Amino acid sequence: MIEILILYYSRWGATSEMANLIARGVEEVEGAVAKLRTVPEVSPVCAATADGIPDSGAPYASLEDLRDCDGLALGSPTHFGNMAAPLKHFIDSTSSLWFSGALSGKPAGVFTSTSSLHGGQEATLITMLLPLLHHGMILVGIPSSETALSKTQSGGTPYGPSRHSGKDGVSEEERQLCRAFGARLARTARALKQDRAG
Repeated sequence: MIEILILYYSRWGATSEMANLIARGVEEVEGAVAKLRTVPEVSPVCAATADGIPDSGAPYASLEDLRDCDGLALGSPTHFGNMAAPLKHFIDSTSSLWFSGALSGKPAGVFTSTSSLHGGQEATLITMLLPLLHHGMILVGIPSSETALSKTQSGGTPYGPSRHSGKDGVSEEERQLCRAFGARLARTARALKQDRAG
């Protein structure tokens, strides 16, 4: 079995919707399973802590979820061309995985959502890739051979799926790109795992 961790932060649900579409793409690949995980809010009050289990949605991620996965999809809303603080806070806690090389050689990709059409989607995706490179992960994006990439009028980039979370919801092209990305990540993880085993 191949396990793809889909680790995301979503404040209003738009990035969460993308995560679920990516999970569907992952599970279209034989022998692949998607594991959805999120991260808690970061509090401006030092003493505040979140419950160990969220009220709804995916469970909170642990370092073990990252260590044990065969591939990673990392998702965040766009905040001024960067990932949101809660996800960055979690990524900043992964030094032990970096020291051990636990993520090195595993495939990974990124996805984002923003409420404005020119809100910094590509900058967010690129900045999200940097920690993955430091971890030695193999980057997976969306190739131009994916036809929805040339037809989309709202979201979607070669760096990973993106979404303009306007009034009309997820466009058909954005849906296709999320699923194609999930499937590509799962196929890449399967091929790499078979190569290591062979």
